[in-house]
Amino acid sequence: MTTAHRETTAMTDTGPSHRAATTLRHALSNVFARVYLVAIVLLSGWAVVVSVGDNPDASFAGVVPVIATLPVSLLLIVLPDHWSMILLPIALGALVNATVIGWCAHALTRPRPGSGPSS
Repeated sequence: MTTAHRETTAMTDTGPSHRAATTLRHALSNVFARVYLVAIVLLSGWAVVVSVGDNPDASFAGVVPVIATLPVSLLLIVLPDHWSMILLPIALGALVNATVIGWCAHALTRPRPGSGPSS
């Protein structure tokens, strides 16, 4: 006679939002993703400083962070009537790109089955 063994597990998963947050946290924990985010923050800070000054290239300074966060930032950008119209697409584009960079880095560094020492 066989008996079914039943284990009780605690329900920690609250649904798709919890899985998305875990995936995002896992992807952004990679050093390459964090370096990318720091670079975008530095580029954005540089663009703001140059735009405030009286330089002949000040009008094109905001293009650099947009290019660095392509393609998402270009899809979301609208004609800027307010500073948030340019910073929000850059921030969202940086977050999406950093997530992709982190996901790719984790996928490339994951141990492959059968790649260990042979016995």
